[in-house]
Amino acid sequence: MSAQRTGWRRVLPTWRTVLGTMLLFLLLIVGGLVAGYLLVGIPPANSAAKAQSTVYLYSDGSELARDGEINRQNVTLSQVPKSVQQAVLAAEDRDFYSESAVDPAAMLRAAWNTVTGKGKQSGSTITQQYVKNYYLGQEQTVTRKAKEFFIAIKLDREVSKDNILEGYLNSSYYGRNAYGIQAAAQSYYGRNAEQLTCAQGAYLATLLNAPSAYDISARPANRARVLARWNYVLDGMVKQKWLSQADRAALEFPMPRPAKPSAGLSGQRGYLVETVKDYLVDHKILDEDTLRAGGYRITTTISKKRQNAFVKAVDTRLMDRLDDSRKVDRYVRAGGASIDPASGRVVALYGGIDYAKQFVNGATRSDYQVGSTFKPIVFASAVQNDSTTQDGARITPNTVYDGTNKRMTVSHGRSTGFAPANEDDRSYGPITVTEATDKSVNAVYAQMGIDVGPAKVKATAVDLGIPAGTPSLASSQGAISLGTATPSVLDMAQVYATLAHHGTHRPYTLVDKVTKSEEDIELPEREETTAVPRTAADTTTSILRSVVDGGTGTAAQGAGRPAAGKTGTAEKDKAAWFAGYTPDLATVVAVLGQNPESAAQEPLYGAGGLARVNGGDYPAQIWADYTAAALKGRPVRGFDLRLEEGAESVSPSPSGSDSASPSVSGSPSDGPSDSPTVPTPTPGAPTGPTGQPPTPTSPSEPTPTAEPTNDTPTFEPQSDDLEQRLRWRWGGG
Repeated sequence: MSAQRTGWRRVLPTWRTVLGTMLLFLLLIVGGLVAGYLLVGIPPANSAAKAQSTVYLYSDGSELARDGEINRQNVTLSQVPKSVQQAVLAAEDRDFYSESAVDPAAMLRAAWNTVTGKGKQSGSTITQQYVKNYYLGQEQTVTRKAKEFFIAIKLDREVSKDNILEGYLNSSYYGRNAYGIQAAAQSYYGRNAEQLTCAQGAYLATLLNAPSAYDISARPANRARVLARWNYVLDGMVKQKWLSQADRAALEFPMPRPAKPSAGLSGQRGYLVETVKDYLVDHKILDEDTLRAGGYRITTTISKKRQNAFVKAVDTRLMDRLDDSRKVDRYVRAGGASIDPASGRVVALYGGIDYAKQFVNGATRSDYQVGSTFKPIVFASAVQNDSTTQDGARITPNTVYDGTNKRMTVSHGRSTGFAPANEDDRSYGPITVTEATDKSVNAVYAQMGIDVGPAKVKATAVDLGIPAGTPSLASSQGAISLGTATPSVLDMAQVYATLAHHGTHRPYTLVDKVTKSEEDIELPEREETTAVPRTAADTTTSILRSVVDGGTGTAAQGAGRPAAGKTGTAEKDKAAWFAGYTPDLATVVAVLGQNPESAAQEPLYGAGGLARVNGGDYPAQIWADYTAAALKGRPVRGFDLRLEEGAESVSPSPSGSDSASPSVSGSPSDGPSDSPTVPTPTPGAPTGPTGQPPTPTSPSEPTPTAEPTNDTPTFEPQSDDLEQRLRWRWGGG
């Protein structure tokens, strides 16, 4: 008989109790696993029969598009080259032939990484992925994962590894609506699976990780990410001794051919569906696999009336003026986005002439510099941060800067090595910030950016709506003020909508409602935040109104409403922008140059018959036509502005008559321009309001007298040796 326990030991369990509890727990686990294995059978294949169409609707409930047609053709494993099989294994499951059907350690690791915020990760083997694709569905539920676990174990005992791999290759999704390796080979390379090379197979294996993100033809801005993943696959093949180092080194990236969307997604519909899908996935409303399974009814924020108005404006003002006899006209692309500032709803989106002909979405691509449309962000940041000039004067619309061409910027009395040129090498001398914005004077904004501080400018840009990970935003230093960053048209529309909304940032949305089986899917909250104080936003609006009233953006007066806006041109005139807003609508339009064969960015000299395409030409004219149509029938509202102290208009101009007639050294300049080409303004004297956007003439094929030579600065030199200064060439706005 054991001694009776006393004191604190009475509350502790005995070793027999602990051991018994552990044994009972283990028995329950083993019993559960045995029961699961016995009860869960291998179900019939879901195949394509389970796929349903997803219906996309305009905001008024009328149908926009349907998506869900299955493209699949099965092949045998022997028809897939060994190198392609190995590329898939290197990408997804390198120990497939030697491991068990499930990897509990990998599953736990993936679950832990997901819970701890390291990103959603898969712990599934190829067998588990095949079970999910072929027998089950894409639902992210505990029940589905449990079934997947038991079916994978049972399948691994009853079916050979070769058969499982064959099934996986035939059931996996590769993007472009291609299910299976054969459909993918046809879609991306126009050949059968058995004709795929090792390099091509490695790219198709890359797609399995994130099909939409890794389609390099559709997402050229993701090129670095795609190549990194492609190299990861090939390096894995070398590590597994499936590929020699010499053969690996000889491989070049196999650029896939452009996608050919289904007829149901032609015109603007494909761009809209693609953008809405990206929004749903990026905002974690639905994941890509679940969305692909279909059966959803998605009401978008897109207004059918405004969408049609956008297309008509682009066609009338730009596309109808192009002529195939001019080589440069074949380079012309366009993108546009329009947001209701009060609600953040995207009401119209222009992606290109036709999704079936130009697959890359001009509204969401993020690989073209925004040029001088970035300058208002610099000024808003200056006001927000109470910034001062080098001599201590507070920066306001009336602050006087030196607008001398190629003026060396300074910081705390030391030269920075950054001396950008103004448009056409014009020098303005003393000039106010308002005038410098009207004329898009680079010398002024280059110095202002240094006065504010590049880090503060970047912070303001992100707060206003430019994604922090935007290409070139993080790397830009002194040149950030001149628009070296490459946010998308939609991103810039978010920025200008925030300014129009008095500095209050409300994240844009493309979706009003998502339902499946008459059940609503929860949409995320879009919390409003103060990006910049109201006085900073409204004071920025005041100088942007001046751009429309008498600066480079006078064509925007054609909207017939009070408007604020800014023109912009990328380096070497590869893109021309107009970003603007009324109190009711913020819209950004970009005209882009891209070679249809090589996809390289191209200058737009001579496009549409203009010597140069500037933000004040086609983009501003499109903006005016669209805005007038989009707001037709609505009351005309003026801006309700609260200006920063010292921002009131001052007369006369400090630049005086001398600076109003700047010198010109060369035409056209080496850098881009934003002054409207037609009608041609007198140098230094902006075109007065006309009430209607100017109509460009169409000469045969003008040739610029000088080839652009500007290069993009992506850093800020710290040397104060004037002999070492870099003479970058920049355009206006």
